[in-house]
Amino acid sequence: MRLVDVYLYRKEQDKVKHLIFKRASDVIYARQWRMIGGKLKQEETAYEAALRELKEETGLKPVLFWTIPSVNSFYEYQTDSMYHVPVFAAKIPNKIPSLNHEHTQYKWISSDEIKQYIVWPEQQRLMHLLTSIIQNDQIIEEWIVKK
Repeated sequence: MRLVDVYLYRKEQDKVKHLIFKRASDVIYARQWRMIGGKLKQEETAYEAALRELKEETGLKPVLFWTIPSVNSFYEYQTDSMYHVPVFAAKIPNKIPSLNHEHTQYKWISSDEIKQYIVWPEQQRLMHLLTSIIQNDQIIEEWIVKK
């Protein structure tokens, strides 16, 4: 299975704010606060899947879309599978997301609140990495998706 993760953010003054979503009770990762993610379709690139998932799950369009120079890696015992998930960052305007059936709530959080809401250590690490890159103005041209 090929997967993607998308971390949504905006900058308020000098602080990075992360947009997270509470999963519905009848979907995988039920009732967990998470980023956007999903499966790639046949013949779809990872960045195309990330943009599609972003639109399907929030109705939002990024003003800047880029690859985070890392992956979300985890093991799933049910399928005895290792996953290495490409990770994308989407800077979005201050708009209200249009939630689909997969989510019941959304929330903007600061970097200091990540551990309070996000339970997966790799996701916490990636959100802190995104924060560091933004705060240090270190997005390089090669990471920016221009499609």
